[in-house]
Amino acid sequence: MALNRSPLSACAEPWSNGAWFSQVSTALSESSSIHSDALCHLTRDFSAISLKPMPYSALDPGGYKEESWAEESQSFLQVVGAPSSPEASGDGLYFCDGQRKVDYVLVFHQRRHGSLRSPAMGSVAQDQLSIVSNGNFPPPAGSDAAAGPGGSLRREEAASAGEVFMELGIARGGEPLEAADHEMHLIRQEFEANLLEAGLEVERDSETKPHGPSFTRIHAPWPVLCREAEFLKIKVPTKQSYELKEESGFGSRMSTMWRKLKHPFQPNVSHPDHGSTKFLSHCFSRDKLHMYNITSKDTFFDNATRGRIVYEILRRTVCVRTCQTIGISTLIAKGAYDSAFPLHDGDFKVTGHLEERNDRQVLFEEWARYSAFYKYQPIDLVRKYFGEKIGLYFAWLGVYTQLLIPASIVGIIVFGYGVATVDTNIPSLEMCDERLNFTMCPLCDGACDYWHLSTACGTARASHLFDNPATVFFAIFMSLWAVLFLEHWKRRQISLSFSWDLTGIEEDEEHPRPKYETILLQKRQRKQKKKKKKKNEPEKQKDGTVTGKDRWRQKLLSAMSAGVPTVIEKLTWKDRLPGYFMNISSILFMFGLTFSAVFGVIIYRITVSALMAMSPDPETKSNVRVTVTATAVIINLVVILILDEIYGAVALWLTELEIPKTETNFEERLILKAFLLKFMNAYAPIFYVAFFKGRFAGRPGSYVYVFNNYRMEECAPGGCLIELCIQLSIIMLGKQLIQNNIFEIGIPKLKKLIRALKEKEPTQKQKDEERPPQQWNLDYALAPFEGLTPEYMEMIIQFGFVSLFVASFPLAPLFALLNNVIEIRLDAKKFVTELRRPVAARAKDIGIWYNILSGMGKLSVIINAFVISFTSDFIPRLVYQYMYSQTGTMHGFIDHTLSFFNVSNFKPGTAPPYSDHGDITVCRYKDYREPPWSPDAYQLSKQYWCVLSARLAFVILFQNLVMFLSLIVAWVIPDVPKTIVEQLKREKKLLVNLFLQEEKEKFQLIQSLFVKDATLHSKGQSPSTGQAFPILGRYSTLPSGPMAGEGGGPRVRCRAASFSQFSEKISSSPRKENTNSKHTAV
Repeated sequence: MALNRSPLSACAEPWSNGAWFSQVSTALSESSSIHSDALCHLTRDFSAISLKPMPYSALDPGGYKEESWAEESQSFLQVVGAPSSPEASGDGLYFCDGQRKVDYVLVFHQRRHGSLRSPAMGSVAQDQLSIVSNGNFPPPAGSDAAAGPGGSLRREEAASAGEVFMELGIARGGEPLEAADHEMHLIRQEFEANLLEAGLEVERDSETKPHGPSFTRIHAPWPVLCREAEFLKIKVPTKQSYELKEESGFGSRMSTMWRKLKHPFQPNVSHPDHGSTKFLSHCFSRDKLHMYNITSKDTFFDNATRGRIVYEILRRTVCVRTCQTIGISTLIAKGAYDSAFPLHDGDFKVTGHLEERNDRQVLFEEWARYSAFYKYQPIDLVRKYFGEKIGLYFAWLGVYTQLLIPASIVGIIVFGYGVATVDTNIPSLEMCDERLNFTMCPLCDGACDYWHLSTACGTARASHLFDNPATVFFAIFMSLWAVLFLEHWKRRQISLSFSWDLTGIEEDEEHPRPKYETILLQKRQRKQKKKKKKKNEPEKQKDGTVTGKDRWRQKLLSAMSAGVPTVIEKLTWKDRLPGYFMNISSILFMFGLTFSAVFGVIIYRITVSALMAMSPDPETKSNVRVTVTATAVIINLVVILILDEIYGAVALWLTELEIPKTETNFEERLILKAFLLKFMNAYAPIFYVAFFKGRFAGRPGSYVYVFNNYRMEECAPGGCLIELCIQLSIIMLGKQLIQNNIFEIGIPKLKKLIRALKEKEPTQKQKDEERPPQQWNLDYALAPFEGLTPEYMEMIIQFGFVSLFVASFPLAPLFALLNNVIEIRLDAKKFVTELRRPVAARAKDIGIWYNILSGMGKLSVIINAFVISFTSDFIPRLVYQYMYSQTGTMHGFIDHTLSFFNVSNFKPGTAPPYSDHGDITVCRYKDYREPPWSPDAYQLSKQYWCVLSARLAFVILFQNLVMFLSLIVAWVIPDVPKTIVEQLKREKKLLVNLFLQEEKEKFQLIQSLFVKDATLHSKGQSPSTGQAFPILGRYSTLPSGPMAGEGGGPRVRCRAASFSQFSEKISSSPRKENTNSKHTAV
């Protein structure tokens, strides 16, 4: 290869600053061919001498020939200009030729810079690299944007030589690049050259705007799709099919009836694979193309699979300029590209006939509309369009929502039972009976007066709605429901894996994250710098001279280290130690912040209760408890929502400090941190009300004080369960309503409005000149997909509300069901209309979320047992009825739970100065303590210890009973359905038979070819013994004897033959025998 001065460079005029520019042409011999690797290295060499390659010339796309796949020249694919009209590009989904699909889009921003050139210098020739080929390049396209000023002349003169021009030195449009932009420009050049080398085809805009987004469109041709599908082991259907086993008898009639009942709820989506026939699936192989039903190479791989294949190439493509090993992730993090995404299948609004709808339009009409709330989800179409990972999320959400229906029905029945029996509940009637005249001790010191228990009648009646015998049954039912949900989801997940051909897939190899590579690179550079410094500074004597012995030792060590292979470096726990320390300290600080917020609300309740109790208004005094409880819960809700957003950002920051190696590790650690922080944030106030409120308040005459002035708050006379119900309901409903309406609907719309306002309003002239936006422009305006973690997290927290404290709020499943019906359609609309299309990620299950669900299910058993035992009055009522009641009924229960206190034992200043109830000598308070006339006055009574032992016994009994029933449920319901087990066995047997039949046909074909070859040889000459057949090569797939099965010589071990080796036309000319041949001699 020779580098010569182009003849056209003589016409280049010097600039005013003295710089001159030339055009360089590279002449190659006629027998040589241009390889993209050579071009890539050539551009790198010129970039090293401050000659900047241009982004790629606009070349004629030409016709793509599949049979030239194996040729070297095919590895260099063209970079073409954008279409001149929107019709030419197939509505923005194709290249300018209207035939090649746009499988992926890379976006980078052109930044506005001040030009250093005067307008008069616009005609100065630009630096270009001219590569003269042997004709492998197509003639240049007639695009004016491809060449600089004077480009038409150069194209005419270079047409005969087959020159391809590359711009050096100045960006298109005549504007010089800044240093950072120049570096990014070269990085993009190199990266896209490597994409060409990988076999992809690239198209860039021929009209480059001085600023704003620029799009690079990528197309994967059929050979690349085949190669990558084989590498990724993508399963595709074969021509072989079998009939599914149909049920018979009573089961068949029930299935038919069930299908008819479900028919009105089915979406209007075609199900080509849901008939009585199923096609066998097998990992794609280029050697077995005849096995697949390939009707069209453009549609054999759907758009989601094509996007995934291109993403895998982008992810592993190396860019040397970034000094790292991975491609597109590093470049986006570095800023070379703004984003990368596959395209949607056109607009989501239906404009033509319903039969012509694309997948996106079908999803919008049948899935992403609120009017379709009663229909089943088209899960198979969701998986086809978005991939298995997102499909599994919506399938899980659908199963969860369906199983909330029986839980809601049972919850309504339990609540209805409480409503029906509230008028016959004896403890509530006793509390509301004014004739019993229970005079209670003051609720605060000094300012509060004595009060009658009958004033808390409303609280007692409301408490019975949720604290009744049916609550225990509901708690057991919901604990079993959680187990049933997980078992049902496992079966559903395996069924989906089978129908989606995910059985037996291997985990994809993951590349390190850009942050990990950056830290590792810095570590490597520090090591090399330290080693170099140590190498250049040998030991010195006291006088400063270097001894010969030390110099000799250093040279020897350098020579030895040069021959030792480099060890693969990785980050160790020492490198991550600062991040671990920061994680632990930050999480502990966040826990302290959560507890501080809960404690602050407690102080608010105590102070406001005291202030309202001192009010002279009797109306205010009567509504103290309701007002304080409601306002405190609202404050809790606001704090939870604010801290939720803070904890999400903190969890992301802490996970980055740990420097996880892969995206999977990063996602799992992020999920664990976010779940831990948000779990504590959402449930800390509820845990306080359920298990701590009123436990440490003390008794009259010996109260526990906060800040030496305020008494710790106590539970209501009807118990803490009603307050727990209020707390849980307001937080659950408020969190769902606010997150759905504000966070998931309002904030995305606000962000979209802000993005629209940031872009300047174009003038009327610019509007007239602009073409209609292409699909990549429309998709780029959408919000990027940021993962499923927020969606899962919202549902997991809701699952906690439904399962953990459901004994206190039986209507929780109903409100969760109503929320999820809206949530499914809201998420569907977001994915279809508001988000860019995510890469179709493959996944076998929902990952770590299943473990979290399983852990919460087990935790719910323990929490519900303690709620029933210690928070409700279920156990005290049972103990009283069967141990202390003289009649065996609940009459006298309220009097049994109230202890006596002598008002003369109040501390000075704490008793009411005057009372509206007359002269009071004894007041009552809720506790099991000895009366003042007992020798052990105010000590815990025997009834207290009896009730405590009964509570602990119930916890143990409840846990063991539920765990035992859960094991039975898990044992009765198998993880893998029986029908799928039978189909898997049948498919395996059919595949084995198919491959055996194929090998048999190959062997017969080989036999016939050798017999034919032997006949041709016998007509020409009489071969000697053992030479009637050609000598087999080392990699032959045939036996070494004259015929298969005959013992004419030693046998060579056979290997599986490639069918493509025998599909070629046999040449009639004799071939020279070669024992070192690497192909089968035919």
